[in-house]
Amino acid sequence: MRIGIDLGGTKIEGIALGDDGEDLWRRRVATPAGDYDGTLAAIRDLVAAAEQSFGRGSVGIATPGAISPATGLLKNSNSVVLNGRPLDRDLAETLGRAVRLENDANCFAVSEAADGAAAGARVVFGVILGTGVGGGLVVDGRVVSGRNRIAGEWGHAPLPWPRDDERPGPACYCGRRGCIETFLSGPGFARDFHAMTRREATPDAIVAAAATGDEAARRCLDAYMDRLARGLAMVVDVLDPDAVVLGGGLSNIDALYAVLPALVERHAFTDRLDTAIVKNRHGDSSGVRGAAWLWPVEP
Repeated sequence: MRIGIDLGGTKIEGIALGDDGEDLWRRRVATPAGDYDGTLAAIRDLVAAAEQSFGRGSVGIATPGAISPATGLLKNSNSVVLNGRPLDRDLAETLGRAVRLENDANCFAVSEAADGAAAGARVVFGVILGTGVGGGLVVDGRVVSGRNRIAGEWGHAPLPWPRDDERPGPACYCGRRGCIETFLSGPGFARDFHAMTRREATPDAIVAAAATGDEAARRCLDAYMDRLARGLAMVVDVLDPDAVVLGGGLSNIDALYAVLPALVERHAFTDRLDTAIVKNRHGDSSGVRGAAWLWPVEP
């Protein structure tokens, strides 16, 4: 049995998978806000609850950020209480066994490559379009984390081929301006709509308004899709993946899948785009499933 844990800013989800990938058990609890020790305890309790019913299993953890090769401490997490902590070692001690820990976007990509929308594809780039913008790279079923453990972090590259009105771009929490994340995240999408219309709206409301003929919403959505295509074209140029799988709340915009292939092809350095651009199969469960799949076999 494989146990996966998805450590999010507001909730922690646990799942138990059989060797065939079948869901055996699932539970969600609130993340103890700003409480590192409480977070470790919550994960311990989820693992204990799964094992009470199904016996001992391997444990994989999906987390924002990554373990720094330089310090052995977590870095780049937007759940800042985790930063600067030896999260993998603390969890191994708490659980009394080895754990495998990966960035949540990497876990999303593993899940979709294993038995999701990109099953059977050799090189898969998984994209998270939500509160932030992340990415994960899987080759032959295995995560490619990179030397600095930042492979796939396309959200903190500058928006490619920026127009004059896109320079220098919005400020990003990473300290730079004009990062892809500042344009393609949910908050970035809503910010652009407000700048255009002086109206407050959620991304879902903007998309719904565009579908009913709201011209300003339509222009905002068109701009979003063009920026997304430019960002993905850069990824295609660098990685040339077999499939790009979209996840996160904004992946539910159905218009993306009809429009993006032609837009990406326009910007990519190729005469024809053969990369599939697809919606995730497992929804917001991909991260926790991918965490479980970090262990290929039951120990």
